[in-house]
Amino acid sequence: MKIAVGMSGGVDSTACALLMSRVGHEVIGITLRFHKICDGERVCCSPQDVKDASRVANLLGISHLVIDWEELFRQRVVDRFLGFSSRGKTLNPCAVCNRDVKTGFLARYLRDVAMIDRLATGHYARIVDFKSFRVIARAKDRAKDQSYFLALLRAEDIELLEFPLGDMTKDEIRELLRSEGIDIWDKRDSQDVCFFMGKSLSEYLEENIGAIEGELVFENRVLARHSSIFSLTIGQRKGLGVAFGEALYVKEIDPCAKRVLLSKKEELYKSEIELESLSLHLPISQWGKVFAQVRYRGELSEVEDIIQTNGGTLVRFKKPVWAPAPGQVCAFYEGDVLLGGGIIAR
Repeated sequence: MKIAVGMSGGVDSTACALLMSRVGHEVIGITLRFHKICDGERVCCSPQDVKDASRVANLLGISHLVIDWEELFRQRVVDRFLGFSSRGKTLNPCAVCNRDVKTGFLARYLRDVAMIDRLATGHYARIVDFKSFRVIARAKDRAKDQSYFLALLRAEDIELLEFPLGDMTKDEIRELLRSEGIDIWDKRDSQDVCFFMGKSLSEYLEENIGAIEGELVFENRVLARHSSIFSLTIGQRKGLGVAFGEALYVKEIDPCAKRVLLSKKEELYKSEIELESLSLHLPISQWGKVFAQVRYRGELSEVEDIIQTNGGTLVRFKKPVWAPAPGQVCAFYEGDVLLGGGIIAR
């Protein structure tokens, strides 16, 4: 088969390229350049990462192409993230990027323009057969599992994808590269959102959409003011600067009114949420006992019902879930199998 490998210059994508080459496929390395200038030392897809990817591809003896998608990335991920933030919502940019730029969209693009059979990436996830469907499942290394960030992919995208690292741990992957003499085997993982360029969320938002100072309100009482309410998120407790006798959490953010409503913890449990942009990896009629995950590292909650409405998709839970935040992803699972997901609208 003709396999494209997404190469970011990091440990995981390098191991992915190595494994695909070993199998005997015709392999071509593809690196997406999102940032021409990068000040952060640990930012994914930095200019240095592009150089590392090119050097490793040469070492592996595979061809390598760099695609400049800085503008596409800005339009489909960065601008959308900023738009959500300006409305007091916390969009998950990595899940959107996987759908609209570097995984799902890239696979379809390469199929159409380069006639590739599959796109292999270094995601910690697995491709499995489930009820006669080709679907995504959690990785062997649960601490590194990235299936949650793949929930928005289209079902047709999964037909074009391979995740060769899904049955390996991070330690095994580093040892594989070390044993092959590939010198980036101990390269540090990138952290945080790549386009923050090493800045904190509040620093990035203040630089790009400004800072709105707002009141922090609890039971109609103004307890404090916050210098940048855009940087807050539903369920946040730390960093509020509120002196109160018990823990208070962000319940609602209203940038127009310049107010943030606070509440006690029990008020943030919700029995239902509404989703937009729902993606189904297999039809709901094929779903069995379903659990939902409404934030990365969040607990699984059993789903009672899923109802299609004119405005989106209503999800009801058997027990209330903690602090679902508009903009975050709700991913559905049956056992280890990812069934799909959507973006929380309310």
